[in-house]
Amino acid sequence: MTTFSESDLSSLRSTISGPVLLRGEPGFADAVRGQNLAVTHEPELAVGAASEADVSAAVVFAAAHNLTVDVLATGHGSHAPVRTGLQLLTGDLDEVSVDAAARLATIGAGARWSAVIEKTAPLGLAPVTGSSTHVGVVGYTLAGGLGPLVRSHGLTSDWVRSVRVVTGDGAAVTASATENQDLFWALRGGKYGLGVVTEITIELAPIPSLYAGNLMFATEHREQVLRGWVDWLPTAPADVSTSLALITMPPLPFIPEPLRGQRVLALRFARPGSVADGERLAAPLRALAPALTDDLGELPLAEVARIHGDPEDPGESWSAGTLLQSLDQGFVDVLLGTAASPSSPLAVVELRHLGAAASTDVPEGSAAAGRGAIAAVSTVAAGPEPVRAQGPAAFEAFKAAAGAWLAEHENVSFGDARTAESYRAMWPAEAYQRLTRVRAAHDPAGILSPPWLRSA
Repeated sequence: MTTFSESDLSSLRSTISGPVLLRGEPGFADAVRGQNLAVTHEPELAVGAASEADVSAAVVFAAAHNLTVDVLATGHGSHAPVRTGLQLLTGDLDEVSVDAAARLATIGAGARWSAVIEKTAPLGLAPVTGSSTHVGVVGYTLAGGLGPLVRSHGLTSDWVRSVRVVTGDGAAVTASATENQDLFWALRGGKYGLGVVTEITIELAPIPSLYAGNLMFATEHREQVLRGWVDWLPTAPADVSTSLALITMPPLPFIPEPLRGQRVLALRFARPGSVADGERLAAPLRALAPALTDDLGELPLAEVARIHGDPEDPGESWSAGTLLQSLDQGFVDVLLGTAASPSSPLAVVELRHLGAAASTDVPEGSAAAGRGAIAAVSTVAAGPEPVRAQGPAAFEAFKAAAGAWLAEHENVSFGDARTAESYRAMWPAEAYQRLTRVRAAHDPAGILSPPWLRSA
């Protein structure tokens, strides 16, 4: 229900330097469109922020008029439609600056990983990025971030050094190891309802060379490679990060001819270091079966997105994931009989090897959960509604069958945070209670939390 007048709206428009759009006005639908076209946002009001001051003004307006606030940056985090309140658009806050001597990058709320990499790669430095460089830095990082270098370099949130954030009363504050320490702890992995981030500063990793890429295997070798990879995992060096994805490839022109219509397996490999060492360490995986394509080799830092090759175009999809405490051939039997069966509606089922650096928290501690997991599972149902609608049931059937292998706690990057119950279950009770206290301290009215969290 609208709680503001035309006069209130006029006052807001005179304060905000970005666009202020009511539902249904020209440009509104384009402004609130996310990457997932299956989700259509229809908030009462959309406010485009061109500065941190705009963010503060929008939050103050929302608080004064009993409006909830949802944040939309690059649009990759849209899993449920926003129907009420104010949607704050931070995509234009996309400035990136790099201090090479200090190995720090300061990144606006609307910047994508690709913009950061463009500036850092020529310096031999790299952000500990996600698998897709098309994704926004801030939303990804606040969840923890389990990227293609997760075993050698840990979670992305481990590399955060400070955060500029607007809290529920509109105040802009800095959170770091020396300022607002509780908020800093929560922002590194807690993600929801903690404030509107306007800027984040991360430490960059020196990576002189990277051996990485992927191997693609045909349908007839999927099970052989999957089982071989699972057997190989206990021998994996701590600085080698691997993952695999069981993918049903659509018969479309943009798909390479050998892959069209196939149910393939993509095996990804990444190790900072020399080509010679990379070749040696990847040899057992190359030997698992003949590959349809082999993209492993020295990889320029600017091309890190090639490791996973995630799609960048908007599309219609549903996704969910979970973490595993163990991974063995019994789990493979379950996976092949459920989520990755020939009749499964899930177009992608991915496994990411965790552990090593990902298992160790930062010295001062963080809210990033699930560090004891050995692997992450993610699933995607893509395409028209009749296909997507089958995704949740297929995923729940898989989880029910795989219960013996599931981790006790999850991570926001891969967990199913769609309800207060599932969000709460991601942490031990003590950590969740601390998150709740931090959220209440910085947003006591709860206007910055999603609906399912406000109802908790």
